[in-house]
Amino acid sequence: MTTLLIVLILAVFVAALYVFYRMQQKHVKFSTRVFTALFAGIVFGGLLQLIFGTKDTVVTTSLEWMGIVGNGYVAFLQMLVMPLVFVSIVGAFTRMKESSKLGKISFSVLAILLSTTAVAALIGIGSTMLFGLDGASFTEGAAETARIAELAERQAQVQDLSIPEQILSFIPKNVFADLAGTRSTSTIAVVIFAAFVGVAYLGVKRKAPKEAQTFADLMDSLYKIVMRIVTLVLRLTPYGVFALMTNVLASSDFDAILNLAKFVLASYAALIVVMLVHLLLLAGVKVSPVTYLKKALPTLSFAFTSRSSAGTIPLNIETQTKAFGVDDATANFAASFGISIGQNGCAGVYPAMLATIVAPTVGVNVFSWEFILMLVAVVTISSFGVAGVGGGATFASLIVLGSMNLPIAIVGLVISVEPLIDMARTAINVSDSMVAGIVTSARLNDLDRDVLHDPAAVIDAQ
Repeated sequence: MTTLLIVLILAVFVAALYVFYRMQQKHVKFSTRVFTALFAGIVFGGLLQLIFGTKDTVVTTSLEWMGIVGNGYVAFLQMLVMPLVFVSIVGAFTRMKESSKLGKISFSVLAILLSTTAVAALIGIGSTMLFGLDGASFTEGAAETARIAELAERQAQVQDLSIPEQILSFIPKNVFADLAGTRSTSTIAVVIFAAFVGVAYLGVKRKAPKEAQTFADLMDSLYKIVMRIVTLVLRLTPYGVFALMTNVLASSDFDAILNLAKFVLASYAALIVVMLVHLLLLAGVKVSPVTYLKKALPTLSFAFTSRSSAGTIPLNIETQTKAFGVDDATANFAASFGISIGQNGCAGVYPAMLATIVAPTVGVNVFSWEFILMLVAVVTISSFGVAGVGGGATFASLIVLGSMNLPIAIVGLVISVEPLIDMARTAINVSDSMVAGIVTSARLNDLDRDVLHDPAAVIDAQ
């Protein structure tokens, strides 16, 4: 009987995948397909839990098979991170018309990413205090216990590193190992290596234009090939989202989610305020917040459903250049830097909230300026090297909590609501990188305001 039920559930799952395939064949809008998959996954997963519960063999076995689609999709996104980062940053150099602006673009983008992360940390602290979460305790179940044990192992990799040592760990000692993602800081290491390649290209361009042009043509071809691979992977998004959301709803403990509902609300409140900060920054360079929200919606929606900052890079760059009028170099820098440096949601709000929640349990006064300033500084510095596909918030939190000598168990205790919060965090991360590009381009007078004000200049996530 158990086997029959598993087969029936998987048959329904496959039928749903076929529906999404037919929607694609009929050229239904990408965003419509993704959100349909999102809600279908919520309904299907909720029904599985309602009928069988979370521990039944029928559910666990079915989810294991569905994981081929969901986890496979995530694995493909992870596969794209390093190639995307490398070709985007090097491509930014080869497309740059005036190399004299390189320093200004880099400084402005990094300054915006890091300063908004500091502000996001403050907002996270404030939201935690406002919702009365400081010192809150959460229920520890079997999943949370296993997660805490896993995190203890991961923390061992970073707890003995001082901040100077953490900074040194960003330097790529073996670029091939970093391209393979063997270290937690591999992403930022690839960013640094790609920047060196780009600077070297500019030097060769001055002394040997012919060879430099050959390299630029090669990178342009490589860029197009990588983007084509990205397109092929992103077409799998509705299937991946459906499988992932089914897994989340079917395996999550609703009692635990209700127990953590206050934390979810506080997190979303903080992330919404961070978005308002982004809109204020745009208003400061005379970019309408309403225009931004309208044109950025397809990209932010994709980031929300896919939970992948790296996977959103192509849409991010296209939206900046073709919908907002940002110059190519700035758009590539902002999108690439934004997946590994200063992510407002994963590296700003989240670690700051967890630290503020747990600090009173070890006798720390969270209302003291000393604690607040130290936490903001640690969060900002630790925001370097956050990965763009899942796990980044956990890694950032481990570094922050370890640097502040705070218990790491809190990271494992919120595992039940991690996917719910991560969707909004990812959208905020992507928004921050787009805002960094728009503001930088506007400050350097490279923003094409004709494109910005053209209502037809909108990118669909197709």
